[in-house]
Amino acid sequence: MPWDFTQLPAFLIACAVVVLTPGVDAFLLLRTSMRSGTRAGLLALAGIHTAALAQVALVVSGLGVVIARYPAVLTGLRWIGAAYLLYLAVTITRGLLRRSGGAAEPVATRPFRQGFLTNITNPKMLLFSLAFLPQFIGTGDPAFQLGMLAAVFLGLAALWELTIVVAAARVAGSLRRPGVTTALDAVCAAVFLTMSVGLVL
Repeated sequence: MPWDFTQLPAFLIACAVVVLTPGVDAFLLLRTSMRSGTRAGLLALAGIHTAALAQVALVVSGLGVVIARYPAVLTGLRWIGAAYLLYLAVTITRGLLRRSGGAAEPVATRPFRQGFLTNITNPKMLLFSLAFLPQFIGTGDPAFQLGMLAAVFLGLAALWELTIVVAAARVAGSLRRPGVTTALDAVCAAVFLTMSVGLVL
């Protein structure tokens, strides 16, 4: 049998813990969906998972192990990821300052690109896949099992993040008040800035 199912229950529990832990993706999807609606949220979600698929494909193909052996590559990715998160934090903060001064804030565009760049420049997904997925490989075909585990994990993550997009877009109308949007933007800017510093450190 190519897949040993004995590790599946433990894997699903571990996936639930990881997926439900808030991170950059959740905050990005929450803000995008509440401010720009379901379509923008879905585009951001598509960008996030396009990048995640690319990183997981590297792990399954074995190239991820090769990349992980070169610290300079991972360091470069960390700095690029930190710079992009810092850019997002600064952009949101500038919007807050414009609103406080009475100026109109430009409408955010290209949610797919935001989602893609936020993930593809973050080496944590690559390292997470290298460290997490192999722990649940049983006695079956390792390559097949690795691919299936990655598919299950990404499927669960996409399902949860889709829930965030739909829920956020539905409540956006009742919560789209200056105080609420300002608080959400402030929290997202703080999260992106904190994670930017965390990537560098």
